[in-house]
Amino acid sequence: MTDEILYILLPDYAAHEAVYLSEAIASDEAAMKENPKYVNKVVAPTLEPVKSIGGFRTVPDYSFETMPDEYAALVLIGGFGWTTPVADSVEPLVRRAISSGKVVGAICNGASFMAKYGFLNAVKHTGNGLEQLKLWGGANYTNPGGYVHAQAVSDSRIVTANGSAALEFARELLLLLGNDTPERIEMYYQFNRQGFCELFPG
Repeated sequence: MTDEILYILLPDYAAHEAVYLSEAIASDEAAMKENPKYVNKVVAPTLEPVKSIGGFRTVPDYSFETMPDEYAALVLIGGFGWTTPVADSVEPLVRRAISSGKVVGAICNGASFMAKYGFLNAVKHTGNGLEQLKLWGGANYTNPGGYVHAQAVSDSRIVTANGSAALEFARELLLLLGNDTPERIEMYYQFNRQGFCELFPG
């Protein structure tokens, strides 16, 4: 479905990197949205539960074989699974997403994976430092000049972020997807960045 946000979770994924984005998609500051613009869905290598770094187990909605062709965004959540052979199966999924003009997000090792397959060679981008992108990308990574030392970067429908930037990653994707007005997205960002007590002094 075209309103689905697909989150790629590999074994030992970093659960915190999906929290701010998925929460803002599904709820507002008061409750769950009755009519959300988008719906969160999990994609994993198989339909078996996939374990996070912290030990939480998530039941996927789709496997790599059953995920739909139509969706709003493909989001690569970081973690240690990107260093394993199963990650190679994600390459054709990302290639199809980019070629069809889908929004693609990649955070932490997900961004390094993007460098490995040359997906960052035509866009401004960031990740877990330029040296890691060079290490993972090798000869396939030809755009070190496009690296921006920032928490998150959005360019040409591709959003990248480092592993400490779950909140900035969410903001860039929410803006790109038009999940809400820019003002409300900024309010959500500032509330979570500054905290309740800073914004609402006692």
